Amino acid sequence: MDQERRPRRAGPVERPGAVGGKRDLNRRQRVQDLIEAGLNLFLERGIEAVTIDEVAREAGMAKGNFYRYFRDKADLVEAVIEPVSETTRTALEECHKTLAGVDNRDEAVSAYAELGNRLVGALAMHPDAMCLYLQERRAPATTARQSISDLAADLDARAVALSQLAADQKLVVVSDPQVSAVAVLGAVEALALASVRNQVQMNPVETTKGLISIVLEGLRK
Repeated sequence: MDQERRPRRAGPVERPGAVGGKRDLNRRQRVQDLIEAGLNLFLERGIEAVTIDEVAREAGMAKGNFYRYFRDKADLVEAVIEPVSETTRTALEECHKTLAGVDNRDEAVSAYAELGNRLVGALAMHPDAMCLYLQERRAPATTARQSISDLAADLDARAVALSQLAADQKLVVVSDPQVSAVAVLGAVEALALASVRNQVQMNPVETTKGLISIVLEGLRK
């Protein structure tokens, strides 16, 4: 089910020094400054339009210092969306494991509810990073967007696998699990993006319940 991913970052270019030491703390702060600067600029203008020089300047450092912490813009983008990547992948993976062992519809509802709650939690904890992912995931694949493209492909595959599993276990009746998965995922993304952009006001708990109901009831014959 996992898609082939871009090799993970091997860590900072600069040696961190002793864990918890002054050098390590300074490095962590500079990395975070670059992540926040990049995220703000990417949200404002899009990933492709932003240069490394602009990110470094926004973070209050020289361009040369950027390369002490990140290899390139793609490396920075990966760090920016890493919290979203980890939480969403884990949530879908654990939902799949749970759904594989359910015996009835009520247990399926609980599995989907837990997935919904975890995704809502990720949205609440990392709204800006989630917004960037949602804004950029359907943009043309480029080197800088590689981690976003990889995550999008992975989540698509996981969503289809969930739909297929639910169909195989007769929890839903669909003619094509891939079509239903894409439809549900599109609805989730649209709601999430509207929420983080403050275009709509939603109660996360009630919205999650409503979406689960649509998934389980709307896909039945």
